[in-house]
Amino acid sequence: MSAVTLLPVNLLAVFIPTFFFVSATPGMCMTLSMTLGMTVGVKRALWMMAGELVGVGIVVVLSMVGVTTILLKYPSFFTLFKWGGGLYLFYVGIGMWRSRGRLALSEEGSSKRGPVSGRSLATQGFVTAIANPKGWAFFIALLPPFLDQSLPLAPQLSVLLVLILLLEFICLLLYATGGQSLAHLLRKSSNVRMMNRFSGTLMMGVALWLVLG
Repeated sequence: MSAVTLLPVNLLAVFIPTFFFVSATPGMCMTLSMTLGMTVGVKRALWMMAGELVGVGIVVVLSMVGVTTILLKYPSFFTLFKWGGGLYLFYVGIGMWRSRGRLALSEEGSSKRGPVSGRSLATQGFVTAIANPKGWAFFIALLPPFLDQSLPLAPQLSVLLVLILLLEFICLLLYATGGQSLAHLLRKSSNVRMMNRFSGTLMMGVALWLVLG
């Protein structure tokens, strides 16, 4: 059974460009992807993307089954999780700004303390996606208009979830590739310290966005 038979063509024709545009808009996850593209490269940033996509998938599913009602009723848990993730990312950003830590680059352009683990990168992506209140609000507002009440709900959600993850992954790749290209330019100019500080500032900005958003 094709996606066309699960969702009307006119809805798909509107949903795909709409979500691509929204996903490509600079935000916490895209900024994080660009930052990691600069510091660890696109290949290593794939770990972060994997974690982020898992987080986005969970947010999409839970948004549609009403778990957000629980979060609104017990906001303290969500707030603690958001602050914890924000503080962690801010700590990482400080280390990068000071040219220290595993994500900071040495003057030779490699990580100073060895490559950061894939688990750590995936955790950063997952935390950023899950703890972003704007992401929850976005999916709650966006998805219902694209659902056809005359068709089975579960297959429609499955199609939309696959499309969302695919479009999100494409945008993450674009941002990471852009960050890696910028890193190459800065390295050629021997401005590694500047790149560390720029990347660290972006990371701290993501953390503040996460906490204050």
